Parts: sequence; structure tokens; C-alpha cells
Amino acid sequence: MKRVVITGMGAITPLGNSVEEFWKNILAGKSGAGPITKFDTSKFKTNFACEVRGFNAEEYIEKKELKKYDLFTQYGIAATDQAIKDAGIDFSTWTNEQRNDIGVIWASGNGGISTFEDQLRDFHGGDGTPRFNPYFIPKMIVDIAAGVISIRNKLYGPNYCTVSACASSNTAIVNAFDTIRLGRAKMMITGGSEAAVTPSAIGGFNAAQALSKRNDNPAAASRPFDKDRDGFVMGEGGGALILEELDHALARGAKIYAEIVAGGMAADAYHLTGTAPDGYGAGVGMEYALKEAGIKPTDIDYINTHATSTPLGDVSELIAIERVFKGHPVVISATKSMTGHLLGAAGAVESIISILSIRDNIVPATINTENIDDQIPKDLNILLGQAKEMPVNYVLNNTFGFGGHTAATLFKKYTA
Repeated sequence: MKRVVITGMGAITPLGNSVEEFWKNILAGKSGAGPITKFDTSKFKTNFACEVRGFNAEEYIEKKELKKYDLFTQYGIAATDQAIKDAGIDFSTWTNEQRNDIGVIWASGNGGISTFEDQLRDFHGGDGTPRFNPYFIPKMIVDIAAGVISIRNKLYGPNYCTVSACASSNTAIVNAFDTIRLGRAKMMITGGSEAAVTPSAIGGFNAAQALSKRNDNPAAASRPFDKDRDGFVMGEGGGALILEELDHALARGAKIYAEIVAGGMAADAYHLTGTAPDGYGAGVGMEYALKEAGIKPTDIDYINTHATSTPLGDVSELIAIERVFKGHPVVISATKSMTGHLLGAAGAVESIISILSIRDNIVPATINTENIDDQIPKDLNILLGQAKEMPVNYVLNNTFGFGGHTAATLFKKYTA
């Protein structure tokens, strides 16, 4: 099997619209949560989220083109443009034959949900005549960001979208990793984007009792593992990675952030939205990743947990970690305490955190958590409060999605 490395990254997030700004705020323990500005929330149970702020799409997309793209695609374009530049690539100088070996696997859980809402609202608010925007369907469909990224860069390799709810972008990264190591491409652009701070998403997750209602203090609402947690905080944005076959990266003199060595995918096989109380499926995914990488649980230095701040999900994941790691004091943290939950983009954004943790030998903390839930195993090494400098060679990044989808990516420090 071929070795696969990460050579470029890009990020549009509630904590910054570049990788380094995002990372700086993560290490500082800042919260991205605040009142929702995108629509009137006066009649909603939850009126806050982790919104992207200060994003100017015209920095990446010509003004006349913007009408063609939903916000989730705009976030995807911006993040991938950053990653391509970060990787030192100018595709306009590459031949068609070179671009045959480059593909795009991009993820989203909800796709163009705001476009869908807007068009149906206009239809039902009219006289019943079906006057729909000609861009309605291509703006809405969940695969379109992958297609647009390919079209903009003239990339002729494998191109598709993965949808596995909140595991979507980790699934995309695993698929991109497999595509390269099996020799089907030399480079893949991968990651995910989400723009679901919308009335139907906030209302729907409220109805499912999934969102925090801590409207009096949004910044402290996402509190994974805390006994007083009451649900997740909606987030939005996108994260992009350039995955590259090692020899290809070395031949063009690329900088290398880290190596990806495994991707464990499994199923909880338990419930539409809930996680199995014993964390069985979550554990299977982690075990698959460790087995594929050929390492032991004691080799892992840090786990970026899925930990959304929901009463059931946090506990089951940590029960699974206790079972898989059998007393190994691996450092655990939950960065959704700062970013909120970016749904289908969560795995990509948290992969960037995992990779930078390896680069800088520092682990970000969990913020807001004050009193660990009594149901959580007592012997786990949960990092609270402040980031910790330490040697970081292997990082496991967990994601789980409605429907029982499990995807874990495993990154390691690159060595020649």
C-alpha cells in the first residue's frame, strides 16, 4: 500500500477564516457561540449558534458567480482554495494528464438546506405557480460542492460526495485516503462543509431535543462531559485537506504536515439518532483504525472525541474509549466545546485540529466543563481548561452520525 500524507489545509470556521487564525483561537480556548444573526429566532427554543463571521465570499468567487452557489458550497470553495494555495499548487500550470490523477471527495450532511428553504418559502408564499430559480436544484443537491471544486480546478480524477450525517467528512477523508493508497489517484482534495444555521435545522434539532437551550449564556452552552450539559450547539463552516501520495509529494518538494495511516468505519446498529449505551459500534470503529495502522492503543497520544455535549452521546463514547484503551491514560479533549457542532463538516475541521496538534506538539483543551458527569468512567484523562504541551505522535479523531455511522481517522507524525 502507498503512504499518504497531508500537504495542504484550509478552514472557514466560527473561530476564524484561515487555518492559523482558527488554531490560535482553539489553543486560546475561545468559544465561537453567540446569538443567531441569520434569521429571527424570537419564536425558537434556541436562539444561538456558532456562526461563521466576517466571511467574504467575493475573496474566492466572482460576484456574478455567487448566485449559483449555496453557502455550504461557498464555504467549500473557500476552504479548498486555501488548502490548494497552502500546498503550493497552481493547477493552471499542470497538464491534463497530471490532473487526471487528482480527485475530489467532499462531504456535507445537509447540502443546500438554506436554498431549499428559501425556494419553498417563495413557492408557498405565492399563488401556487411553480416559479423556481433555475439554479435551485444544482444549488441544493449535496454532491454539488464536490463537482464545483473539480470544475473550478479542472480535476479529472474520482469525484463524489459522502453523506453519513455527522461522520460525513471523516468518511470522505477515509475514502480519499483509500483512493490514493490503492493507486487510483496521486492527490485528493477532501473535507466537508455545512451551512445549517437555518430555521428548519434549528427548529428540527430543537424538536428532537438535541440542541442546548442555554440562551442566557451561549458561550458556555457547549460543555461536553459536564453533568449539566443539555445538548449541542449548532456550528457551520468548512475544512479542506490535500491528501497526497508520499512519493508524489516528495517529488514536487511539498511540505508535509503529517501522515494519515488508517480510517476505521463501522456501525452502531442501534437507533435512528441515539448511540448505544455501551458504545459498542464506536469502539469497533476505533479498533478497526488501530488494527489497520498496525499499532497498539498505548501508541495513541491524543483522541479528539466526537463529544457533542449531548447527555447520552458523550457517555457512550467515553465508555467505548475505556473499553478499547484499557486503562492507557491517552489524553482526551472535546473541541466542539469551542466550535460547536459543524455536523457534516465536523470531521474535517477536527482533523485539522488533530494534524496541528501533531505539528506543534500541543493538545487543545475542553472548555466550559466544570463537573464531570458521574456516569463517565473515572480513570479517563480528560483535558480541561487549558491546552497542554506534550509529545504528540499519533492522534485519533472520532466522529459519529445519526443512523449509527462511525468513522475514525488516525494521523501520525511524518517520518522519512
